[in-house]
This record gives sequence, C-alpha cells and structure tokens, in this order.
Amino acid sequence: MELPKETDAEKGAHGRWYGDACGTAFAMELVGERWSLLVVRELMLGGRRFSDIRAALPGISAKVLTERLASLEEAGVVVRRQLPPPGKAQVYELTQWGYAAEPLLQELGRWAAQSSSHDPTLPLSPVSLMLSMRTMVDKRRVGSVKGTIGLAIGDETFLAEPDHGTLPIRRGNLDAAHAVFTAPAAPVMAAGLYAGVPWADLERDAGLVISGNRALALQYAALFSLPPKIA
Repeated sequence: MELPKETDAEKGAHGRWYGDACGTAFAMELVGERWSLLVVRELMLGGRRFSDIRAALPGISAKVLTERLASLEEAGVVVRRQLPPPGKAQVYELTQWGYAAEPLLQELGRWAAQSSSHDPTLPLSPVSLMLSMRTMVDKRRVGSVKGTIGLAIGDETFLAEPDHGTLPIRRGNLDAAHAVFTAPAAPVMAAGLYAGVPWADLERDAGLVISGNRALALQYAALFSLPPKIA
C-alpha cells in the first residue's frame, strides 16, 4: 500500500492522512505505509543492522527500507545507535514507545490467523516466528514447562524461558538450554508448531534437529496452536 507523499512539515503530524482524532487513525499514519510495521516487527527482539533487516524482509528494496527507517525514526518509534569499537556498526533499535507496539502486533496476528486465507506455510523470518510463539502460546499451560528452550533458526539463536502466564524469548547463547530445536529456516519450525506436520517427518525430511531433553522439547512445542477459523 503506497500512500501519498507528504511534505517535510507533514511528516509525523497527527492528521496528515485522515484528519481524524482517533488513535487508530494516528497509528496508521505512523506505521501504515507498506513494510513499516514489519520493520518494527524485526526490531522487536533487539537492535539490528540495516543489512540484517533487509535480509529478514527479502521483498523490500534498500531505497524503501531507508525511507521507512527514516520515517519511523522521525516519528520516535526507532532510534539509530553506533556500536562501540571494534565493530563500529550502526544499528537500528526501537524506542521504549516502539517496543510498546508488541501487543498491537500480537493482536493483529491473532486476528488475521482466524481467516481461512491465512497460510502458515509461507516464508517468515526468525523474529516473526519468535513473536508468533509469544502470541499463540497457551498461557494457562506455559508455566508447566520447566526448562529453557533453545531455538537455532538459520544463523540466529534464541532462548525461550517459559514462566507462569508469560513466554519471554530473547537472543542468546544456547549453552544454557535444556532442549534445542535447530532448523534451517523458520517455516520448518512453523510447520511443526502450526501446520501439524509430525516432528519425526521434519527431522527426516526438512533438516530439523531436536537435541537435549526431547521430552521437554515436545512438551514446549505442544503449547502452541493457531486460533480457530471464524472467517
């Protein structure tokens, strides 16, 4: 969805598109341009370099990503930070207000998944998979999983630490994990979590590896399901 170009004076101003006091209208003015909300999604587990964001969103051009990051930075959703030596790389991070958008992402995802048109087998990024877990977890049962779960998706690693009613997931070293899922790409893991593909089939045919405490790993995987279709 490409929206009308705005002047410099209009950027970030409430009312620039809709002239409507509603907070939903303002939210759309902030993150309603194509790719903007997915850029926010990719930063939800911590700062990323420009190249990392673009790799996670292969359909976006460098020009459009530059524009979206600039708009989000001007709106106060994203901030740039220079890493200390020896790396000296520039990363983009969400502000405190930017991180507060996660419930919005979760509710949009849960709502959209209730459509029969939703296809959980399409490509998705590792961060998208992690956020889907935080969205689709059964909060009544998550506290029954006693242990840290490692998730190695492509070349990215995460730790899930189930707790009562919550599922913190962060980037981290897998040494502390009691069980680890290793998958070449996020859709492989999603196929087991959401599409009902047996884990043994994914291990045999799709490059999935479950290591460590297998019983714990499968107990963790059973926490997730998509909502029933209503449309």
